[in-house]
Amino acid sequence: MPADTPPSVPHTAQNWPIAGNMLAFGPTGPDGEPVSEAPTSYWADCLAQMRDLGFSHIDPTDAWLPLHRLTDARLEEFTQVLADHDLQIPSISMTRNSVVDAQHGERNLADAHRLIDIAPEFGATIVNTGFMQAFTPAQADALWFWLAEGHVDDPALRPLAVERIRELGDHAQANGIQLSLEMYEDTFIGTPDEAVAFIRDVDHAAVGLNPDLGNLVRLHRPVEDPDAMFEKVLPHTNFWHIKNYSRDFDPATGAYATVPLPLKHGYINYRRIIRRALELGFTGPFCCEHYGSDSIGVCAENRDYIRQVLGSATPARTSPISEENPA
Repeated sequence: MPADTPPSVPHTAQNWPIAGNMLAFGPTGPDGEPVSEAPTSYWADCLAQMRDLGFSHIDPTDAWLPLHRLTDARLEEFTQVLADHDLQIPSISMTRNSVVDAQHGERNLADAHRLIDIAPEFGATIVNTGFMQAFTPAQADALWFWLAEGHVDDPALRPLAVERIRELGDHAQANGIQLSLEMYEDTFIGTPDEAVAFIRDVDHAAVGLNPDLGNLVRLHRPVEDPDAMFEKVLPHTNFWHIKNYSRDFDPATGAYATVPLPLKHGYINYRRIIRRALELGFTGPFCCEHYGSDSIGVCAENRDYIRQVLGSATPARTSPISEENPA
């Protein structure tokens, strides 16, 4: 798309679907049972907190409520609780359930298919998945899990990964929705170059990227400049887990330091990046995430920030990211 031809934008700044991720509530209910087995009163309490913060959309990630494990009767109960709180679902995210997991890959693939069938019932247009896997013991014990080494994808499984994602893409397309792949370190889509190469190999109109580059800038290792990374992946983006971190490096000691921060305070300049995404034709949902502190409260602040940026840039008429054309 030529830079001087703004894309048609289907949303306004005020009605753009910007969800709060339910990840902060955790996978267990008040009595320690899985959230899928918790009473509807617990679901209602969680959703009421999101509504009180002004959210009109949520992402019921399977790290909170795995919808694919609910019976039809319980799905109806959840639908009613959503309606009671006037909340909508633009996206459903799978977390740490890789379809090529050595032990649970086929189960995770079946779960993804189930979510693709469920998603349209809730009006969701995106099912998000990726290749990240369960925390290692070291990650579970770390202050921040990204400070410890986690799963590393086996290159030998990449052809199978491409095959299974294409299979899910076929199913998503048949159901009128899209599949999004979340970028995450040391997976098949762990860098922008790897992510773009994977998307090109899948070569499916219903499969795009979730450029969750917060997953990368928080790492205590060298990473590309954020603007350069986004410039590679934004043309393939159909959904967006969005969060930010501080990032510092001391060349004298080789030490890195990263901490979660609200969008407008962190290392990534999201005002510039969101404007660039719109210029390149992004029209998908956002999903706000944050770790530590009052996560959902920070997500609410981030939602308002995104709306302000969208309001100043819809339709976007910015120039490509470069040193010569700063925002």
